[in-house]
Amino acid sequence: MARITSHRPDDHEDATDASPGDGLSQEVAVSAPPAPPAHLQDLTDRARSYVEAASSANTRRAYAADWKHFSAWCRRQGLSPFPPDPQVVGLYITACASGTAERGTRPNTVSTIERRLSAIGWNCAQRGVPLDRRDRHIATVLAGIRNRHAAPPRQKEAILPEDLLAMLETLDRGTLRGLRDRAMLLIGFAGGLRRSEITGLDLGRDQTEDGRGWIEIFDKGALATLRGKTGWREVEIGRGSSDATCPVAALETWIKFARIAKGPLFRRVTGKGKDVGPDRLNDQEVARLVKKTALAAGVRGDLSEAERAERFAGHSLRAGLASSAEVDERHVQKQLGHASAEMTRRYQRRRDRFRINLTKAAGL
Repeated sequence: MARITSHRPDDHEDATDASPGDGLSQEVAVSAPPAPPAHLQDLTDRARSYVEAASSANTRRAYAADWKHFSAWCRRQGLSPFPPDPQVVGLYITACASGTAERGTRPNTVSTIERRLSAIGWNCAQRGVPLDRRDRHIATVLAGIRNRHAAPPRQKEAILPEDLLAMLETLDRGTLRGLRDRAMLLIGFAGGLRRSEITGLDLGRDQTEDGRGWIEIFDKGALATLRGKTGWREVEIGRGSSDATCPVAALETWIKFARIAKGPLFRRVTGKGKDVGPDRLNDQEVARLVKKTALAAGVRGDLSEAERAERFAGHSLRAGLASSAEVDERHVQKQLGHASAEMTRRYQRRRDRFRINLTKAAGL
């Protein structure tokens, strides 16, 4: 069995509470390399910015919270979170799976435990001491957790076209916020965009450092150029059959009345709804918008309000397009940026699952 290291009072506490992105500058309870010479400070700062760019802001926030959770659990047990001890990590994920990692909390799901484990590995790697996830104290325990607690993923409800139209009717077309929200819902649906892709759009190329892409408007539609996990991709968004439901017309109206000439496309509306600020919207605002308008429109009224709030999120727009577009599956796959048709099928909530009947094909 691996030796468990007790938490010592003189351990560097600030090393255990560090957030991702600060990994190049953290002091830790092990010998650290000397600080770079002063004339390399500019390169050090630039390298730190590249470290942050390697993962999304949401991932960094989640990793920071998970590392804090692990460090707090270690301190309560009188253990040291660093350097990484596989046996300690194995006991921690066991506590997460059993609901004893923190008082008054439920057992973590398998996906949450896997994310916490990734966060621990990421933070340890940033401190120069990698975590060996193949160690039996981690790998075997995690395999057992998966076998006992893994469950099918809970998919978000798809926003279908009739749902989207009802949701749009709940928005005030006479306000800047209403025009913005209308454009976000329509562009998100027609483009099959992730919420971070919606709020990451700029009005043009190379206009901001934190942008994830840009939009170009043509006579026949709009072209969104997006940076994703696997590189750049282009998403064509055609004009609708009427201005009332056209995502490109909604986008043009928002740009015109918001007087946006450069920079982030979807921004905060300030001054009691009369002004448009310079700041980009947080991507969680898309999830809140979908939930709010779905509830207001009475979508899935057969469910309780709490259930409906749980069923809808930003991914509901992507699932809605995948479930509604009656075209060859490969076109939907390309629009959503999926590497495989199987992933696209997971988004299709109302496809004919028995279109290909192998039972009859086999002669039965």
